[in-house]
Amino acid sequence: MAAGCGRGQIGIMNGFSNPGFYVGWGTLALINAGLAQGKNRGGLNWFLLSLLLGPLATFFLVLLERRPDPA
Repeated sequence: MAAGCGRGQIGIMNGFSNPGFYVGWGTLALINAGLAQGKNRGGLNWFLLSLLLGPLATFFLVLLERRPDPA
């Protein structure tokens, strides 16, 4: 058996069984929601999108310009 691989573990998929992975992903989604609201964009929409895209959503949010304040 290869070193570091226990019984029933599948190489790269092993990270997804770590609860810290989900906590970090959820925290990133909350941060993205706050970032989106700071740019006058829908926080809930970006939170949900961030749950799917993770760091890619953060990258898109950083590139987006701030929307003008509603009159």
